[in-house]
Amino acid sequence: MSTEEPGDQAPSTFPRGIPLLEEQTPPPEDTRPEIIIITGMSGAGRSRAAAVLEDMDWYVVDNMPPRMLLALAGMMTSNEGGVRRLAAVVDVRSREFFADLIEVLNDLRRRGVEYRLIFLDAGDEVLVRRFEQVRRPHPLQGEGRLLDGIKEERGLLDNLRRRSDVLIDTSNTSVHDLARAVRELLAEESDQSLKITVVSFGFKYGLPLDADHVVDVRFLSNPYWVTELRHLTGKDEPVRDYVLSLPGASDFITRYIDAIEPVLDGYLREQKPYVTIAIGCTGGKHRSVALSEAMAAELRSRGQRAGVIHRDLGRE
Repeated sequence: MSTEEPGDQAPSTFPRGIPLLEEQTPPPEDTRPEIIIITGMSGAGRSRAAAVLEDMDWYVVDNMPPRMLLALAGMMTSNEGGVRRLAAVVDVRSREFFADLIEVLNDLRRRGVEYRLIFLDAGDEVLVRRFEQVRRPHPLQGEGRLLDGIKEERGLLDNLRRRSDVLIDTSNTSVHDLARAVRELLAEESDQSLKITVVSFGFKYGLPLDADHVVDVRFLSNPYWVTELRHLTGKDEPVRDYVLSLPGASDFITRYIDAIEPVLDGYLREQKPYVTIAIGCTGGKHRSVALSEAMAAELRSRGQRAGVIHRDLGRE
C-alpha cells in the first residue's frame, strides 16, 4: 500500500441543473461527515473494500453516477442518527456518467467537502487471471480481448490514479489482507474492537442458532430449588449474589475469559468482527442470566465491547 498526494485541480465547470451544496462554515472535525470514494481497476477488489466498509457501518453506495455524489453529500449530517460516513464506489461501469467524476471531485473540494479517494490497482496479468477465474468479460472489453479492456480502463483512470489519496496494489494481496488493510486505514477505535454478545439461554428451549461458543453452567446449584429465590431471576441481586457465591462460579468466569482471549484476538486477525458466547442453564432464568451479566462485565473491564441478551428470560 502506498500514499500519493492529490494532483492539481482545475476550476469546476459542473453542468447546470445539478443541485449543488451551499457553502457554509464546516462543523467541528470530530463531528464532520466523512466521505470515501472508492475507484480503480475492475478486478482489483473494489467490491471487497466496499463490503468491509459496510461491515464497519459506513453507508455504501455502489456503481453510482458521479453526479449523485453532490446530492448525497448535501444530505449527510453530523447528527448521531443520520448518515455521517458515506462510501461511494464509482468506476467505469457507470459508462458515460464516469466522465463527470473529475468535475464532481473538483466541485466537492471547492465547496469545502472533505473526502478521501482510494484507488485499487493490480498488475495486468493478475487482472486477466481474476477475470478468467470468474469467467466474466471486462466491462470495456467489447469485441476485443481482456487486455484491450484493461488497457482502455487504465487510460481512463490515469488521472484519478495520480490524484488519489491512497493507492492500494492488490496484486499480491488476498481478500483477507485487503480487508485488513482497509480496516487499518479507516477504522475508528470502535471499529477495530470485537463486538461480543453474551447470550443466556435455557437448554430445554434449545441451543441458540448463532452461538460461536456454548457454555454449560448446570454444574452450579440451581436457585430454583431455593424457595425465596424461585420467583426471582438472575438479574435480581439476591439470585446474582447466590450464584456468584457458589463454589467455582467466580473462578469459572475468570478462567474461561483467560482461555478465550487468544481466540478473540484471532477472530479480529481473521476479520470476524462479531462473536456470540451462549451461556446455558436448565431454564435460562437464574444461573445463566447471572453469569452472563458477570461475564460481560468482566469482558468490559478487560477492554472488550460486550453486550448481553437474555433469550429465554420471562418464558414459562
